[in-house]
Amino acid sequence: MTEPLPRPRIRILVVEPMSSGSQLLVEARALGFELVVASYDRDDRRIAEPLREHIDELVVVDTNDESALYDTVAELHRERPFAGLVPGFEFYVGTVARLADRLGLPGLPVAGVEALRDKAVMRDRARAAGLRVPRYAEAADAAGLDAAAARVGFPAVLKPTRSAGSVHVTRVETPEELRRAYDWIRTDPRTDMGRGLEGPVLLEEYVAGPEVSVEGYVLDGQVVIVSVTSKLLGAEPYFVELGMIVQHELEPPVRAAVEAYVTDVCRALGVTLGPFHCELRLPDGDLVLIEIGARLAGHCIPQLVELVTGVSLTRVMLASYAALDPAELGVFSAPRAKCAAVRCFSAASGVRSFNGLVGLDELAASDDVLEVSLYYERGAEVPPAEDFRCLLGHVIFQAESYAGALARWSAIGDAVRLA
Repeated sequence: MTEPLPRPRIRILVVEPMSSGSQLLVEARALGFELVVASYDRDDRRIAEPLREHIDELVVVDTNDESALYDTVAELHRERPFAGLVPGFEFYVGTVARLADRLGLPGLPVAGVEALRDKAVMRDRARAAGLRVPRYAEAADAAGLDAAAARVGFPAVLKPTRSAGSVHVTRVETPEELRRAYDWIRTDPRTDMGRGLEGPVLLEEYVAGPEVSVEGYVLDGQVVIVSVTSKLLGAEPYFVELGMIVQHELEPPVRAAVEAYVTDVCRALGVTLGPFHCELRLPDGDLVLIEIGARLAGHCIPQLVELVTGVSLTRVMLASYAALDPAELGVFSAPRAKCAAVRCFSAASGVRSFNGLVGLDELAASDDVLEVSLYYERGAEVPPAEDFRCLLGHVIFQAESYAGALARWSAIGDAVRLA
């Protein structure tokens, strides 16, 4: 009897896997995929050493040069076709959509993908669909700030239109604060994934109220809401995310309204496949869009979601972009926790050198703690507490209830301090 030929491995390419996108490599390896990664592999786009063992082929290319990236990927695709191209970070959602379209692979619709990266276009599209968004105005340069402020008023929030991770997102109360925040954007020499902060800025109404994110995915045209995450933010005028809890407790009518609203957001902004991360504020029970990303959430949220719901959004993403059946990839499993949360740590204002965190060893021995992680080595320079770069490490833990998770989150913050 002739033995059946082995099935060829599913070949995919991931562009710049960073943050939660790095888990795509781990899951692709676990699923037996042939994994190609395109990365600049230098500076803040360098692939972490522990991830390299999951990669079959690492292709070094400037991923911020879309023409060079396309030429490289197209040649690889001609040699042996890919089943799918996957963005490994938010900045490459549009890039991958355009590459996939040119190669005839699954992807987001190119015509609407700009609205998923440019926050001003996102506001325009959502408002045109009748969805509530903050009052907003775009400013191309310093001369446009006064007109933007006259339209929006104070307090307001200033942000770059195409950044991520709360980079240079600042609450401003006066024209003077607005000018200082703008000047800071324009003079900050740091880059994120090799990208600076050139281009327009967005000034928008400050919306008070709880902040949540909604995690889900789109499959065969259907929007599936998986969970609602409670966001715990640091001190304003910045918006550093210090904690997330899954699930956020909502009364059934509010939960239904959230699901309906986010479904409308996905349809208005052209999220047609794969996972999404939609941030909302809930002023007086109303729903206001902050932003949506056609990507995995950051800050360990996919891990929390899988613990509480059993749904692997990372595997959903691999399935979606390779046109595979999610069920066959083991996307759905039994929940392992009633509630899960992450507590992030940052340095107090003025601290510039990291000498470790006291209290982590005791936490690591606790039954409810699932993971303890540090991001910096001793002696490293600590960025100011302004955005995600100031985070020093995190603890993931589980709880029996939302109230219990919230109390534990506070207790962990009290128990851990800088050395």
